[in-house]
Amino acid sequence: MSAIVRGLIVVVGVLLMLGGIGSLALPGVGALGFLQLFGFGAFLVIVVAIERQRYRSDAAERTNASPGPGGGEPAGALEPRFRPSNEVFIDPTTGVRMRVVVDPSSGERRYVAEA
Repeated sequence: MSAIVRGLIVVVGVLLMLGGIGSLALPGVGALGFLQLFGFGAFLVIVVAIERQRYRSDAAERTNASPGPGGGEPAGALEPRFRPSNEVFIDPTTGVRMRVVVDPSSGERRYVAEA
């Protein structure tokens, strides 16, 4: 999801939460209207926050690059200093088999989807 779309969703979520708070002052709306507006707005903000929590390197995070398959590094994006390790796991959100690659000189770890 692009940064613009994420930003718009957060803005809409905050506006809905503010509308929910404002609805408490309106006669006849009551707590149900507040809960609906505020709850849906909070849901949107939380979804954006959770969506960003993926297996990503600092470089991919800084450049806002889209996550690769399984949430790992984009295909072909790794520098030659990284070497595959024996460590593999199944990404719990996508079910894709991921391999851990390591930079032997620094110990930096990244995650790449296996074909």
